[in-house]
Amino acid sequence: MSEYILEMRDIVKSFPGVKALDGVQLMVKPGTVHTLMGENGAGKSTLMKCLTGLYHADSGTIIYNGKKANYKNALQSLEDGISMVPQEMSPVLERSVIENLWLGREPRKMGLVDHQKMLKDSEKIFEELGMDINPRIKMKEISVAKMQMVEIAKAVSRNAKIVIMDEPTSALTVAETEDLFRIIEQLKEENVAVIYISHKMEEIFRISDEISIYRDGHFVHSDLAKNLDTQSVIGYMVGRTVSNMFPKTECEIGETVLEIKNLNSGRAVQNVSFDLHKGEILGFAGLVGAGRTEAMEAIFGLREKTGGMIIKEGKEIVIKSTQDAIKNGIGMLTEDRRGNGIFGLLNLIDNSTVVNWKAYGFPMKHKQMIADTKEYIKKLNIKTPSEKTKIQDLSGGNQQKVLLARWMLVNPEILIIDEPTKGIDVGAKAEIHGLISEVVQKGKSVILVSSEMQEVMSVADRIVVMHEGKVTGILRRDEFSQEAIMGLSIKEGTMKEEGNEQ
Repeated sequence: MSEYILEMRDIVKSFPGVKALDGVQLMVKPGTVHTLMGENGAGKSTLMKCLTGLYHADSGTIIYNGKKANYKNALQSLEDGISMVPQEMSPVLERSVIENLWLGREPRKMGLVDHQKMLKDSEKIFEELGMDINPRIKMKEISVAKMQMVEIAKAVSRNAKIVIMDEPTSALTVAETEDLFRIIEQLKEENVAVIYISHKMEEIFRISDEISIYRDGHFVHSDLAKNLDTQSVIGYMVGRTVSNMFPKTECEIGETVLEIKNLNSGRAVQNVSFDLHKGEILGFAGLVGAGRTEAMEAIFGLREKTGGMIIKEGKEIVIKSTQDAIKNGIGMLTEDRRGNGIFGLLNLIDNSTVVNWKAYGFPMKHKQMIADTKEYIKKLNIKTPSEKTKIQDLSGGNQQKVLLARWMLVNPEILIIDEPTKGIDVGAKAEIHGLISEVVQKGKSVILVSSEMQEVMSVADRIVVMHEGKVTGILRRDEFSQEAIMGLSIKEGTMKEEGNEQ
């Protein structure tokens, strides 16, 4: 009997114009956490899709639980004990938590759905996992973090032997992340194997037993986590040493270009006030639910503003739509790249130039559009077979780079960037931070929203901290510390008057 619950050997998978996996391997032991690492586009997600039947490998061997496996679809792998908690969820928002948990496999009694058993089983699973979730309420009434927990409960409820978790903590608070790690320990004790995909180094070395590293569709290295460290993992991932993860270029801070006074947007944003200077990177920090994204959406016209003033260069401006914001020189790279960022079925040319179409005249100068797209593919090191590839076929990190190219082509005076490196690999993070610095070097201004404390502390000139829709403090660079930011992140009430001093 093999010591491995899963053996994937010499896996090859090609798509038109690109070989996504080239002789890749993965060996996973039961009762362990095996982490997959690699830059976006390295092949991690493709490998998992080959395992679960979403893709069919061109060649190679998969042995699961001692038997050769070749799943034709995801349902077959689920029924065989392989569950996946996806990074980007698709819950049925108008249905209850119970219905989402048992969707497609509802227990029946005399041909009818047994609602009583569904409720009882749901409560039992949540209790065993220590999850404080009301199974009766609709999915739309719970947070994104709790939706993630429901997905984890769904995987556990299938009595899975392997649970795949793709960036599971991307929407979780510190406390919720601790809950997740506790659940992972429970799964290990029950001899369940966890395949964990993450770019967060502190998580990886805390929970991993083994780490496998991939680069450009190739298997690079695998070892016990205790035999590796951050620098060695980065070296294997990118094939080079990334010495400056958060490049900070000092720029001359000029006059005030934007003032937000007592901004309100429903309950999510309450009397938010701050200013932004020319050449400044203004960071926004806070825990999940603090209202940072909602405040940015209200400024950009994605969300209704119910009160307050937006003043640009000394004059009040009215923004009721994204078109209004763009006309006033404000751009926004949204957090939800799939929901309101990319146009999945369109190619890179269309996605990168869509906001700037007017600049290409009528009839459109297609040669110039292609040339501009190619320039940013090269400049941002976007991994793609060609500029005509559909953006949905790229990895998440490369999609994010295309969206950044979109706004760099528009060249707005103020660029709001919401979670630019969420789910992004180490090498791409350094590149994106460098590009943000390049924007302010040209005299533009950037508002950077980030849940990664190290990122916002390293890149920002000042940091606005929010809690429950209110600004609780504004810190100068010489005041930055994790303790100061966390203290303001959990602080009740509004910011004191002196905290707004520049």
